Amino acid sequence: MTDTSAIDQATRRLASALDALEAAAEARREADRGADGLTAQLHDLIADRSKLAADLDTAAARTRALVTTNREVARRLDAAIETIRSVLAANGH
Repeated sequence: MTDTSAIDQATRRLASALDALEAAAEARREADRGADGLTAQLHDLIADRSKLAADLDTAAARTRALVTTNREVARRLDAAIETIRSVLAANGH
């Protein structure tokens, strides 16, 4: 093998290694972009979860207030019905 062919062969191997290195670097950049995208999605999901949890807390508090109000209205209606019955009974109806 001549020095020129050995140099040509080494140059081809070096070019091939550089191409492989460039492909690996590009694959790594793609993976990093994918990871960045996943990180952004995870951040969005956490923010959505926090908002949904706050909305659920608000809805639960409103439900408790409505249940309390409903019980009070029912108590007052029962009292009004009893009053009406008493008045009707007192008047002979």
